Amino acid sequence: MSISRRLWKPGIIFVGGTAYAAAWLIRGRQSWDLAIIIEVTILIAATAAYIQGGRKTQEGALAGSQRDERQQLVNQRSRALAGTVALIASFLGLTVATAVNGTWWWPCAAIFGVTGFGYLYGLSTFGVGEEGPAEDEDEPGGGADRPAGDAAGPAGDAAGPAGGDANPAYQARFPVSS
Repeated sequence: MSISRRLWKPGIIFVGGTAYAAAWLIRGRQSWDLAIIIEVTILIAATAAYIQGGRKTQEGALAGSQRDERQQLVNQRSRALAGTVALIASFLGLTVATAVNGTWWWPCAAIFGVTGFGYLYGLSTFGVGEEGPAEDEDEPGGGADRPAGDAAGPAGDAAGPAGGDANPAYQARFPVSS
């Protein structure tokens, strides 16, 4: 049985929010009323996400987990930035806790360790792209000598603005044998 893509985001909101409300309920004492308020808010948020996901707008596509490539790239870059900020903040917290001899250093160390491990795991999983040699701006064939209308980049396999070779200096440096 497959779950509809439109239900993913509301389902995650509902499950996560219900777990958080249950934590407040388990806490006991006077927190049961807060657990009810949290659960009602989560139900409203999950319903709103479901309704928004059915609309044929850009926001509806995001709410319905139907992102296009551009939206997926923005999401990926945002998550990378969040991870970088978490890594830096946890390192700063660990440094300050060490400097003031605080007893609250261990959560900062745990977050620093997890984010650092996640970064290294990502490098090993996704690898580093193997690209050709980098070109400097001042070398022949670099960006400074490229014709203004050339969209081909350093590969030089598209015609330039005059219809001829896009980057003859690059091809002279790296001749192509047929």
